Amino acid sequence: MARGGKIIIGLAALAALGLGTFWVLSEPRAIAQSDLPQHVADVANGERLYHAAGCISCHKAGPDVVGAEGLPAGGTPFKTPIGTFYPPNLTPDAETGLGGWTDVQFVNAVQRGLSPEGEHLVPAFPYTSYAHMKTEDVLDIRAYLNSLPAINAPEKRPDLPFEPLLRRAIGIWKLMGLDPTPIAPVAAQTESWNRGAYLVNSAGHCNECHTPRGLFMLPDWTHKFAGGPHPDGQGKVPSLLDLVGRKKYIDAADLSMAFANGEIMGYEDMASGGMGDVQSNLSKLPQSDIDAVAEYVASLK
Repeated sequence: MARGGKIIIGLAALAALGLGTFWVLSEPRAIAQSDLPQHVADVANGERLYHAAGCISCHKAGPDVVGAEGLPAGGTPFKTPIGTFYPPNLTPDAETGLGGWTDVQFVNAVQRGLSPEGEHLVPAFPYTSYAHMKTEDVLDIRAYLNSLPAINAPEKRPDLPFEPLLRRAIGIWKLMGLDPTPIAPVAAQTESWNRGAYLVNSAGHCNECHTPRGLFMLPDWTHKFAGGPHPDGQGKVPSLLDLVGRKKYIDAADLSMAFANGEIMGYEDMASGGMGDVQSNLSKLPQSDIDAVAEYVASLK
């Protein structure tokens, strides 16, 4: 065989090896049904965590969805630097919503970023934070969503370049960007502080906007909560560090008042850059949870 032919065969073999390695490393890694805990769902807890997670902010009904005001029927465009997404219908509609999903499919979507078909979900859906939640809490959210009225709202595909390849490549990104380690309480801190840390770092997914990202859009943990570019590509998200020391708030109680009341009580910063929706969702939590979130955030240095 001529030397040129051998080179071509060698390059083809290397390409096949590279593609095979890519395919194996990007393989979806799902939670098995047998891994789910035995759990009796708590709908009231699911409702609290639904508000803590701000589900309605992204999954609000689109303008063409009828009779869905205040319900997470999805379809409202969510613009990001890589494309426009249309968050899906979270109501229990059997045809277009979650009505046909199993519990393990829901948990895999929320905590592993996988569709029921095993397709990687783009991390514009903050499953990298939800991965830290207790699976029991995720099942409670599922139970709450099942209690909502079913709305027929067909899913819209996102506007993404090279979508199939991009989704498969997210499997590689997950090796670096998806850490499912549960949040462990800190013994030296109060019960309230630990509750706040759990809500902020898991369901609340505050890190997703308030921590800057570096290479491959991975969070820069050396600057956790230090602020960064806004996810929609417009403006910046402020730092959450040393809010009291920087005289943004008097103390944790003042911050709690801001979370609970927002612009109505003169806390204008709670109405800018998307924080209006966040504050509105936080205001629906029990006062003890609002205080817990404030205690934790006020402690960040």
